[in-house]
Amino acid sequence: MTEIQIDTIGLLGGFLTTVCFIPQIIKILKTGHVRDISLYMYVVLTTGIVFWLIYGLLLWKLPIILANSASFILCFFIVVKKLLGRKDEI
Repeated sequence: MTEIQIDTIGLLGGFLTTVCFIPQIIKILKTGHVRDISLYMYVVLTTGIVFWLIYGLLLWKLPIILANSASFILCFFIVVKKLLGRKDEI
């Protein structure tokens, strides 16, 4: 396989695993509820994404950098909304 083909596979995988957070964000924005979301899961996931982003930056691999940058923003948004919404759960 050529480098372009390999990068295309990486970009497609990164795109799909990044956009999977969008339905959750839409639901949060529509309902305003975050009580059924696991804070710990999203904190661990966001931390893992940061490590993947660092890894991508160290290797300078664009598919890894792009996917994990976008995923970090989306996951971080969910974590922040969960933390801000915790007062409503008490």
